[in-house]
Amino acid sequence: MWLADANYVGAVVNAGGMGFITPRSFPSVEEYRNQLRKCREITAGKPFGVNIYVSARPEANEALAVFLDIAIEENVEFVETAGFSPKAFMPRIKEAGMTVIHKCTTLRHAQSAVKAGVDAITILGAEAGGHPGMDMVGGIVQGAVVPEGLDVPVVLAGGLGTGRQLLAALALGADGILLGSRMTVAEEIWADDKYKKRITEIGQNDTRIVMSIFNDNSRVLDNATAQAVNELEEQGITDFEQYRPLVQGPSQREAYESGNFDLGTLSMGQSCAFANEISTVENIFDDIIRDAIAARDRLKGLGV
Repeated sequence: MWLADANYVGAVVNAGGMGFITPRSFPSVEEYRNQLRKCREITAGKPFGVNIYVSARPEANEALAVFLDIAIEENVEFVETAGFSPKAFMPRIKEAGMTVIHKCTTLRHAQSAVKAGVDAITILGAEAGGHPGMDMVGGIVQGAVVPEGLDVPVVLAGGLGTGRQLLAALALGADGILLGSRMTVAEEIWADDKYKKRITEIGQNDTRIVMSIFNDNSRVLDNATAQAVNELEEQGITDFEQYRPLVQGPSQREAYESGNFDLGTLSMGQSCAFANEISTVENIFDDIIRDAIAARDRLKGLGV
């Protein structure tokens, strides 16, 4: 959210990955469309995707059909759905010939999405930034359990940011990995460098879980705002209006714009441990591939 614009997604695609533009990050549908067209120019026509987040609140989903229609009109090839079931949107997606990958946190939800017609699954481990679910099953378990229970490709996510983890995910049975927090220090991410510098200074223990009181775990950067949210939870307060000023989206955007990393609840997974320098997307990918090759060669040396 807020960070996945044309510049970043285009850089990901050009470096050999797949990126997803987040429609809600822009002030209008016109600017969203402009970002899709800009990304097409940056990638010289190579495929990219959009993210369609399905909320539990019906009113929050009213714009999703418009976001999807614009993506179809602009010939976007891939859709990442997340949150609740994408079943209501599947006929339109499949009619347009788009490939859809659904991001979820349990095997049960993954199986339901596959029945609805998705082409692939991203499964989140407890280490993931954002919303890792309430079960909080770690990635090493998710990566072994979920591919066994599905007949579609599976991408593993949560706490991943190295080539040796990529190799481990493939060994577990997954077909790839999703990088989120690891990429927040990419030069192509528009956030202020003060925020990025802060990420290079923290480790795996510098995140915390908030909003558990609402059965909506969110792993975020351990900052003053997140601590304030936890204090409300510890008091047993269930009036969401008392949380709203702390967790509202515009505060997050302001934090990225200003570099004030104590402002807002900023999604951050434990892979921040690997985001130790500001670098280009291409260099980050190259480092991961080199690390994967070294890990593969080490395994060969062990006779595995």
